Formats: sequence, structure tokens, C-alpha cells
Amino acid sequence: MKNFSRFILCTLWGWEIKNKFPKTPKKYVVIAAPHTSWIDFPIAILTRMSLGTMVHFIGKGSLFKWPFGYFFKALGGTPVDRTQNNNLVDAVIKIFNSKEEFRLGLSPEGTRKKVEKWKTGFYYIAKGANVPIVMATLDFEKKQVKISEPYYTTENMTKDFEFFYTFFKGIKGKNPELS
Repeated sequence: MKNFSRFILCTLWGWEIKNKFPKTPKKYVVIAAPHTSWIDFPIAILTRMSLGTMVHFIGKGSLFKWPFGYFFKALGGTPVDRTQNNNLVDAVIKIFNSKEEFRLGLSPEGTRKKVEKWKTGFYYIAKGANVPIVMATLDFEKKQVKISEPYYTTENMTKDFEFFYTFFKGIKGKNPELS
């Protein structure tokens, strides 16, 4: 499946993958940005499969209903209820703490729309689970996915977010006006 996925992503679609997902540690949060189109999902899945690294994801519950529910779960997805005021951060931290190996991919924007400020859930998940954050670009201008080394958060959230924003600076999504 690795070779087939790489063939689709790199040969047919012309994308390049810079770096690999880290083998260690065995648990981390992956933030992929910018998230501006539905096509980000297949690119992320093909990247993950090309590298042979399972990165799980969460999605709105409606994605996991018939007829696509089984498909998304088989790809490593878990449905979440975004209408309730439930503590998603704590629930995901429990998942991290219950597993020997777990990687979770999230969009820091939390939507495909233009945002001025990222959501902070991924940050609090990483801090609460005591795991690093790995960044992955979805650069449609260069047709490139670039993956960072693990970044361990500090006690200075502002400085951490500046580091994240710097990594993604200038990256153009599928819909650049939303990047």
C-alpha cells in the first residue's frame, strides 16, 4: 500500500514529501495546515500511507454515518460530537494515556474557512498528554508536504505559537485566499 499511495501522490499528482514522520517518540500530535479544502484529507491520508505511519484523526460525527462511516473508521478516524459542550481535550488526553503508540492529526484552524487565530485544543492536548507536536505543511503552491521534527511545548504559549506560525508562514493552501 505504501508504494501504491506514493505512486498516486508523488507520480500521478506530482507532490513531494519532505522528511518523514518521526519514529520516536511513539506518541505525538500532528498539526497539518493550512486546511482550506476537502482535498487536504486525501493528500494527508496518502502522505501517511506513503510513509507507512498511522496517524489517526477525529472528525465531525456526520462523516461517520452510513454510507461512509466504516470507510473513515478504517482509515483511523474517530467521530466527535461538536454540538455538545463536552471536554474533547480531556477525552483525547485519555486516549493518548491509554496507548503505547498513538499519533493524532489535527487542523489547527479547526475549519476550512479563513481564520485569524488558530484553535488551541491541539496545544492543550499535547501539553496534557505530555507529547510533542509535529507540524506538516499542505503547500499547494509547491505541491509539497513538509514534516517537522517533534516540538515540545514550553511554558510560554505565545512563544510556542510564534514557532508554529513561523513554520507555516508563506504556505499556500488549495484555496490560497483562505490560507
